[in-house]
Amino acid sequence: MTNANGDQPSEATLLIRGGLTRTPFDETAEAIFPTSGYVYGSAAEAEAAFAGDTKRFIYSRYGNPTVAMFEERLRLLEGAEACMATASGMAAVFASLASYLKCGDRVVASRALFGSCSVVLTEILPRLGIESQLVDGTDLDQWSDALKKPTSAVFLESPSNPGLQIVDVAAVAELAHEAEALVIIDNVFATPVLQRPLELGADVVVYSATKHIDGQGRVLGGAVLSSQKYVDDHLMPFLRHTGPSMSPFNAWTLLKGMETLRLRVDASCATANLLASKLDGHTKLSSLRYPGHPSHPQHELAMAQMSKGGTVLAVEIDGDKDATFRFLDALSLFDISNNLGDSKSLATHPATTTHRRLGVDGRAAVGIGESMVRLSIGLEDAEELLEDVLSALGQV
Repeated sequence: MTNANGDQPSEATLLIRGGLTRTPFDETAEAIFPTSGYVYGSAAEAEAAFAGDTKRFIYSRYGNPTVAMFEERLRLLEGAEACMATASGMAAVFASLASYLKCGDRVVASRALFGSCSVVLTEILPRLGIESQLVDGTDLDQWSDALKKPTSAVFLESPSNPGLQIVDVAAVAELAHEAEALVIIDNVFATPVLQRPLELGADVVVYSATKHIDGQGRVLGGAVLSSQKYVDDHLMPFLRHTGPSMSPFNAWTLLKGMETLRLRVDASCATANLLASKLDGHTKLSSLRYPGHPSHPQHELAMAQMSKGGTVLAVEIDGDKDATFRFLDALSLFDISNNLGDSKSLATHPATTTHRRLGVDGRAAVGIGESMVRLSIGLEDAEELLEDVLSALGQV
């Protein structure tokens, strides 16, 4: 796809037209293909398709026209060679690791991760004979020491969920590549419009498209982006035979979500920045973390890697669990939820929801206490959201 000058179109154009393939009916909106299989003109044609001699859709577990449009749009946006969609974000995370690693391999990961990612690394992969070591993602010395042992892959989040720790992606990628390890990054908090992990040295990027890419709380979806070789040699065979395929209905919804992705993320970032500036130093908060605010301990690194501070804040209520629950219950515009990246503003108590399974010690190791609240900023009026938080803090 090129523009009138023969160049790759801008991000704004790709978000609307990237991957667009029309049927002979010349529809305006992308078509939905709710089909499980496809037919062939002859037995020989079917044989050639399954032998790989012809390029065509043969089964929707392997590929679907609507899903393919979503994959191509996201691929163009990310600047990757290849993209494969999955049924959910966690399907993307697991596939990115399990398709590449084998019994006896070793993976090094940042400790500050989404709860389910931690479970995959510390419980599921070890049962398959794959060793996992967790490090402080902000400490390059820990990465260097861990990578002195033979390592097949590195996995990280930046910013992390929910504490918004920032990993120096370029530095970690350099260390990992010196150790001949594959670098996989979950870029869900930064979104594809705020951070470009492949340009920072990552080899594989994963998304929960459920979050900002849909952005309206409607469907589940995930994606893995990487080199064509990684997809051909590892990811495609794994996904074909394990089956975490994306529904064409969900792919269509995600295509519609991508059309407004930049507009929504920019608006939420602006409001998040306002809230961070107004809430910083509030007497009822013991801490506030927002990568776009100068008070964040890694603010300069965050702004070197990201174009804006993101849509999520992490705050610590100056009180115990009961005080934190009073704050959450007093919110009127923020809905209590375990999701994020929605057009509606959402508040999450990680210790009792998304990161509950880590246990007290596991949560303490990544700075998640009973007073932490994750605020995902939506598209409501910025001043009204600020007033909602200030009013709820009055109940602490």
